[in-house]
Amino acid sequence: MTLPDAEKLYHVIEATWPPAATLTSGPFCIGEGRGGGKRVSSAHLCGAFDAADIDAAEAAMRGLGQTPLFQIREGDAALDAALDGRGYAIVDPVTMYAIDAAALTAERPPRTAAIETTGPLNIMREIWADGGIGPERVAVMDRACKPKAGFVSRWNDKPAGSSFIAMHDGIAMVHALEILPFQRRQGIARWLMKRAAFWTLERGGHTLAVICTTANTGANHLYASLGMTVVGTYHYRILADEKDIS
Repeated sequence: MTLPDAEKLYHVIEATWPPAATLTSGPFCIGEGRGGGKRVSSAHLCGAFDAADIDAAEAAMRGLGQTPLFQIREGDAALDAALDGRGYAIVDPVTMYAIDAAALTAERPPRTAAIETTGPLNIMREIWADGGIGPERVAVMDRACKPKAGFVSRWNDKPAGSSFIAMHDGIAMVHALEILPFQRRQGIARWLMKRAAFWTLERGGHTLAVICTTANTGANHLYASLGMTVVGTYHYRILADEKDIS
């Protein structure tokens, strides 16, 4: 099968990890994040722009109580250069991966390695909180498109990990995959990804996708070792003297 390209995955990200609201400022689409992180709190380009459009987008983001933050997608070289000229620094380059979900279904995970839930359990919230995924990001999951689900792992009779998945147009994307430190390097993340592949096919989907910061060497190694293909990238630009957004 043909894997989705970067443009397709941008839409999948927006559907499976959406902002609380989206407003338009000229050629920019701006997410109202409400503390949910960069993906839901940034502006991305939807058409041709000029300097005045950037000024207006900055004002709109400040009006939401957000630091001006732009997501730079493939094909946005002119915007990238314009923001660089304004003193915007690059932060958090992201790599996007995808795979035919059937390719990960040769072996079904042990039941307790990936237990499906219909909503975040308290233990899942605790695991996510331990990894810096707080209530604002759990709220993003609440408003994500359907179908969606959570998975919690138990390993060696103890809580081990948690993840979230949602599907748009046949492409399921895994978010918030977090393994407790004392349970790492035991293959639990692999089981969670493989269980996500089964979930995708069971709900009529065909592709499994995931994104992670390019600097996260452990996660990138995991997805590459599963045979996932890099299908695109993006990064953010933020004013160098502004407070960063986690």
